[in-house]
Amino acid sequence: MKLKQFNFKKINSTNDTAIRIIMTSNNKFGIVKSELQKKGRGQHGKKWISYKGNLFLSFFYALEKINLSINKLTKFNCSLVKKAISIYYKKKITIKAPNDLLIGDKKICGILQEIINKLDKKYLIVGIGINLKTKPIIKNYPTTCLYDLLDNKPTKEEIVNSLKKIFEQNLSNFYK
Repeated sequence: MKLKQFNFKKINSTNDTAIRIIMTSNNKFGIVKSELQKKGRGQHGKKWISYKGNLFLSFFYALEKINLSINKLTKFNCSLVKKAISIYYKKKITIKAPNDLLIGDKKICGILQEIINKLDKKYLIVGIGINLKTKPIIKNYPTTCLYDLLDNKPTKEEIVNSLKKIFEQNLSNFYK
């Protein structure tokens, strides 16, 4: 399976753009990437702080052949993102339920999932924000960024390609 990639310089939200693409096209699978988000969203209506240089993207895929609960999908998607980050960061990465990734008790990544319906078909949007260059200051919630932890810093495009490859390989198992 190949995910069609949609690249943007500046948008409100990668999840909102993925929803628009699903609703106005015949794409069942894709990835939306933007250099900047003006209105990134977090869980429970919280704002996702989108600093320039960090990674903002959303995967979307049809759920027609995937019979997993939302809890299992959340674990599945968190594990895929963790797998991609662990290509570059070799130490322990923890999944903090339901959808944050932590390194040393500090948030490095947030994942926001949404299910939408189009013509009686369900689609899952998996929004991913990874602190690459900058870490937001969040009261009572320590954060970190990947580039502070690495000597050899991968490019944003290398990380996107790793995520895309891992999602394509793992989703292909459902669509054989």
